[in-house]
Amino acid sequence: MNASMPPPASEKAEYVNQMFAGIAHRYDLLNRLMTAGQDVNWRREVVALCRLPYAGRLLDVGTGTGDIAYEAKRTHRDAEVIGCDFTFEMMDVGRRKRAQYATRLPHAGQTDRVEFVQGDGLRLPFADGYFDAVTSGFLLRNVTDVDTCLAEQRRVTRPGGRIVCLETSPPPPTRLAPLLRFYMLRVIPVLGQLFSTGIGTQGKATRPRESAYRYLPQSTVAFLQPDVMARQFERAGFRHVSYVRKMMGTVAIHVGTA
Repeated sequence: MNASMPPPASEKAEYVNQMFAGIAHRYDLLNRLMTAGQDVNWRREVVALCRLPYAGRLLDVGTGTGDIAYEAKRTHRDAEVIGCDFTFEMMDVGRRKRAQYATRLPHAGQTDRVEFVQGDGLRLPFADGYFDAVTSGFLLRNVTDVDTCLAEQRRVTRPGGRIVCLETSPPPPTRLAPLLRFYMLRVIPVLGQLFSTGIGTQGKATRPRESAYRYLPQSTVAFLQPDVMARQFERAGFRHVSYVRKMMGTVAIHVGTA
């Protein structure tokens, strides 16, 4: 496959899994760099929008290294928080954050832990209506079937529960669009080359170093506009769907009620 082109649909799942496995150890750093640290604030907003009840249950789909899940646990210590992802290496990095989390909670015990479960967002390994809120961060553009992924999130959300999705968006058609596209397609791959080694946990290169950070901005530019995404949320059965744009329109947070 040409490294400058997105993977075909038939190869996308394997490609995405290998790609994130290879950059897991640098993923958080690159997120901070590419968003100027704003992704931290966006994840806080995602958790706040969940309106999680006391002792509620939250599932973070495509949890990666667990940033949304840990933010939920930080603000809702009574909650059951589960992070689910199909890339083991990303969750392995997330599990190591437990030690950092424990230092902020001197009396933390088993109930203060974020649990990680390996699973596919298209076939979530959870019962119907189990969760009060389902979140995701930068997941949907990486799945092979957005409708199925949203339908699964709807299935595991209780009636009246919330879905909150943080996702990148194509630059809106403004005067800044050419500049934003240049940043995504030219600057981000350079940052990726500088700060990501592209080496997996077994010490072998999973993909060329620059490939991951070519794919990530390309997948953003080729993804759905927020209004189209909102309609897909409604098709999946969510009500009262709304969204807000961030970072000059290149990021959106969608909210819906099951």
